[in-house]
Amino acid sequence: MATKPKRSTDESVAPAHPEMLQLLDEHGVRIPSPEFDPIVTDLDGGRLLALYEDMVVVRRIDAEGTALQRQGELALWPPLLGQEAAQVGSGRALRADDFAFGSYREHGVAYTRGVELVGLVQVWRGATASGWDPYAVNMATLQVIIGAQALHATGYAMGIKADGADAVAVAYFGDGAMSEGDVSEAMIFAASYQAPVVFFCQNNHWAISEPVRLQSKVHFADRATGFGIPSLRVDGNDILAVTAATRVALDRARSGGGPTFIEAVTYRMGPHTTADDPTRYRTPEDLEAWRARDPIDRLATHLRNAGVLDDAAEAIVQQRATAVAADLRSGCLALPDPDPLTIFDHVYAEPHAGIAADRAEYADYLEGFEDAR
Repeated sequence: MATKPKRSTDESVAPAHPEMLQLLDEHGVRIPSPEFDPIVTDLDGGRLLALYEDMVVVRRIDAEGTALQRQGELALWPPLLGQEAAQVGSGRALRADDFAFGSYREHGVAYTRGVELVGLVQVWRGATASGWDPYAVNMATLQVIIGAQALHATGYAMGIKADGADAVAVAYFGDGAMSEGDVSEAMIFAASYQAPVVFFCQNNHWAISEPVRLQSKVHFADRATGFGIPSLRVDGNDILAVTAATRVALDRARSGGGPTFIEAVTYRMGPHTTADDPTRYRTPEDLEAWRARDPIDRLATHLRNAGVLDDAAEAIVQQRATAVAADLRSGCLALPDPDPLTIFDHVYAEPHAGIAADRAEYADYLEGFEDAR
């Protein structure tokens, strides 16, 4: 008996929503916008070329992370393939004193914040409990608990307001987090206290294997209005639109206008993590439709048509990406294995009797292996 074909469960073949901000279409053609053009006038050819390099480098970092996991050097890796414009465009819009709170997939944001390359893989290799010093780059470390970072960002933003500063906190999360209570609670507090926080939702269409249409019958940007939070829905594969929307939200927060919700509509081209098989729940047709909307190819076409990107410039970009990937790999392989007992370090700021007892018990356990040799 013939098997029933898979049915498309996302928006991959649907036309762009009329209310979705787009400044660069799928063919790399610039779309004029009297409202948003003035916000990105500084993004001339040179700056767009720099953003293009950022995206190419971030994609190469992601590919290297996947390769390292497949080769047994990392326990797990969460790919971001296809989401480079959403992360680089928003990340580069931040000021140094702004603070980003990401999930486990924000390698691109971390790169723009200046996180050392090896910091991106330390946790996934099991070499440390934290990849970097958050206060050195103003970005919190990886958050695996879905949606929890929205609360952290809101609390930090309330602190900013109490201090009378004009920095902004940004919470990054995916469409799956929109089904978590933490995100709703964060938006309630943010709206009530007019906290300077930006909620940046990367709607990549899949919460692991759950399609976005099953989660919500309305656009996520429409949900924010129920909390009294202004929202923007943007083409997440359009780095110009992402940059413009993020700048609008940041300016609103700095000027006392409170929170903003951004829904960046994009697509996760790879698996949820390297432990996932996306062919079990999505169709090849959906994937091909979104591949035609690739954020890097789109900007490359625009830059080539403008005479900014030629073969020589492309070669320089690719050399940079290759060098970064090599540095990431060498840094990963050079990481020393931690002493097993260091797992108990830094659990509490002060000495704790329970942790001390656990440490002693584990030390006895490890000594048993020494006796057996």
